[in-house]
Amino acid sequence: MKLRGCLEAHLLGAPALITRTGYTGELGYELYVPSDYALAIWNELLTVGKFVGLKPAGLGARDLLRLEMAYLLYGNDISEETTPIEAAAEWVVDWNKGDFIGRRVLQQQKDSGAAKRLVAFELTQKAVPRHGFRMLSDESSGGKDIGEVTSGNLSPILQKGIGLGYVPPQVAHIGSSICIDIRGRAIPAVVTKPPFYRKRATHG
Repeated sequence: MKLRGCLEAHLLGAPALITRTGYTGELGYELYVPSDYALAIWNELLTVGKFVGLKPAGLGARDLLRLEMAYLLYGNDISEETTPIEAAAEWVVDWNKGDFIGRRVLQQQKDSGAAKRLVAFELTQKAVPRHGFRMLSDESSGGKDIGEVTSGNLSPILQKGIGLGYVPPQVAHIGSSICIDIRGRAIPAVVTKPPFYRKRATHG
């Protein structure tokens, strides 16, 4: 199946909708089945998949996968208070569609620059950044508040702390040095180019 594709099928006699719309960056599928069949299908998947190492994973694992791909999470990284320009997601805006609600503001931000930009960062020391932690300018710039971590965690694949957050445009460049306040300690970090994890899903 191609990315964002869907297919009607039957699983253990139950009608099922199979889609490939997952938000993890990995090759995966979503199954929509009647609730009465859900447990039987779940158990069958675990039984059949046991021989290839299939294991159940929860929401925390999914959230970490999407963070490693720098996929934005509504309510954390984007909200009604942010724009696609600020969130480095201008690709969702169709400038050729004519007038639309918000176009004037977006055009101003595109022409003059936004007051804040979403950046990806990696810690240079072993620590775990979390949502809501303060982002600081580096010590040479006084260690001043410049933003807040919107998503953060320790990547088990990369073995380093990674995160997203909004900062002023002057420190939003790849390679900029910043710090993350983790329990009162200013942990050095560097602005990096997303995604953190480079292996991408096959697009079919």
